Amino acid sequence: MSKIAVVYWTDSGNTEAMANAIVDGAAAAGADAKAVLVSEFSADDVAAFDALAFGCPAMGAEELESDEFEPVWEACKEVLGDKPVALFGSYGWGSGEWMDTWKDDAESAGVKVIDALIANDAPDDEATSACEALGKSLAEA
Repeated sequence: MSKIAVVYWTDSGNTEAMANAIVDGAAAAGADAKAVLVSEFSADDVAAFDALAFGCPAMGAEELESDEFEPVWEACKEVLGDKPVALFGSYGWGSGEWMDTWKDDAESAGVKVIDALIANDAPDDEATSACEALGKSLAEA
C-alpha cells in the first residue's frame, strides 16, 4: 500500500476541496492518503511518503502563495528525488499561467511531475472527478 501526502494551502476552501477529492481517489485505489495543511508539513516529512501532491491556488499576478506555501515547496522540491508528484490548485482569474510556471520550475529542479491540475474557482463535478482520478494515478505510480 502506497503512502501519499496531499499538501496544500487554501484561502477560500477551493484548493482544500481539491485536496480532499485527491485523497478520496487515492484511498479508493487502496493507498494510505492524507491531506495536510502546508503549515503542518516540512521537507523532513517527505521521506515518509511514496508519492505527494502539492496544492496552491493562484495568488496575485498568477503566482504561488509566498508567505506559507512557497517556502515549504522550495524546501521540499530539493528532497523529492524520484517520488511521483502532482501539482494542483484553483484560480479565479487569468488563464492558469501560474500552474504552467510552477510545473516548469518543478521539472527544472528534477521533480518527477506526473500531472498538474487546475480548477476555476470551486471544483465542479468535472474537476472533482479529475481530482479523484489524480489521486488514483498517485496511488498507482
